[in-house]
Amino acid sequence: MTQGKLRIYGDSRSGNCYKLKLLCAELGMDFDWQEVDILAGDTHTPEFLAMNANGKIPLLVLPDGRCLAESNAILCFLADGSEYFRGDAFVRAEVLQWLFFEQYSHEPYIATSRFIIQYLGSPPDRQTELEQKKQGGYKALGVLEQQLEKSDYLTGNELSIADVALFAYTHVAAEGGFDLGNFPAIGAWIERIRMRPNFLEM
Repeated sequence: MTQGKLRIYGDSRSGNCYKLKLLCAELGMDFDWQEVDILAGDTHTPEFLAMNANGKIPLLVLPDGRCLAESNAILCFLADGSEYFRGDAFVRAEVLQWLFFEQYSHEPYIATSRFIIQYLGSPPDRQTELEQKKQGGYKALGVLEQQLEKSDYLTGNELSIADVALFAYTHVAAEGGFDLGNFPAIGAWIERIRMRPNFLEM
């Protein structure tokens, strides 16, 4: 990685942005944080769109000016060569499997529900949508529970970026209307991560 200070554009309330803060804390990696207000349209200014045409955060800007979007791609980049993303091709593919699961089978239900409630104030016209997301969200939590009954972390007994990615929205699932009371293995995993020496609260 190029030497120098990284810059991250993000929203402090966003789980996708929090992932990067949590990993940087684990890695002892310094960065400059640029707070972005998505509801105010900060990600759709010409300046921001020149860095990320998709108009989304988080966004990582390297010291040499190169930009990288998509939270899980950034996790892979930052963790490359570290204990959080290592192993043979199969082990690394297992990590990627959980990153894809997070974006396709977890985030659309749990994170989106949280957004509707916490960012938008749970408007009446979104209540049907919230209810519809319950099934998919609880299914995703069930998959996590089943895996975490087998091992301390998602790909074994050591924390990886798979755990960082899924911890971000899982640990605040209640803010999206999901009850974690029936998921003891997830609860133990959350506490295990919170007890890590370099843990950083959202």
